Amino acid sequence: MQPKLSRMWLIVALCLTTAAAFAQSASGQSSSSQSSPAQSVPAPVRTLTPEERGAALRSLQATHDAFLQAISGLSEKQWRFKPAPDRWSVAEVSEHIAVSESTLLGLVQTKFMAGPATPEKRAEVKVTDEVVLQRVPDRSRKAQAPEFLQPTGRFANHDETVKAFETARSATEDYIRTTNDDLRDHFGPHPLLGTMDAYQWILLISAHSERHTKQIEEVKADPNFPKE
Repeated sequence: MQPKLSRMWLIVALCLTTAAAFAQSASGQSSSSQSSPAQSVPAPVRTLTPEERGAALRSLQATHDAFLQAISGLSEKQWRFKPAPDRWSVAEVSEHIAVSESTLLGLVQTKFMAGPATPEKRAEVKVTDEVVLQRVPDRSRKAQAPEFLQPTGRFANHDETVKAFETARSATEDYIRTTNDDLRDHFGPHPLLGTMDAYQWILLISAHSERHTKQIEEVKADPNFPKE
């Protein structure tokens, strides 16, 4: 009987030792998991709502139509007329609109959307969508265009300018119509309006063309504007 009892106690001892080791290991793992920082869960992607897409597209279409209407049927003299040496002609304003269109969309797509979403910056936005659409076209507030957006005679004539604008505006509309980008949680600074989300920058593209369409109407209303 003694050999059997010895073997039995040996088995019990091994079992207890194994159990103790397992318990210690489990305890260590639990302690380690508790002491390690919780991994952050990425915020869900927030795509544009149908209402947001619709509002942007309606604004883009309205300002598209108004701009083309403002420059339709102009003669070469009217197209090139400058009210003063330091003021832009219709041709120069139109060039600025077309160049700004593609530049601003590129800024949104390649810079503001390049990094991760930062929803915590939402508190920095002090302007509403409505304010962007109302304040930017306000011609009582003067602003100087940056040098790289100023007219330099990039387009030979009216038709080339219109073609450049149409291409750029179509790209903007297609982007808003199809994108799944989280425009509301990506941000960029504006020198006058402060921090704006990427969707508001798209609205600014539309509001910017409205602002300068008003400038074209100012040129056309000049007393010395050619009659034909």
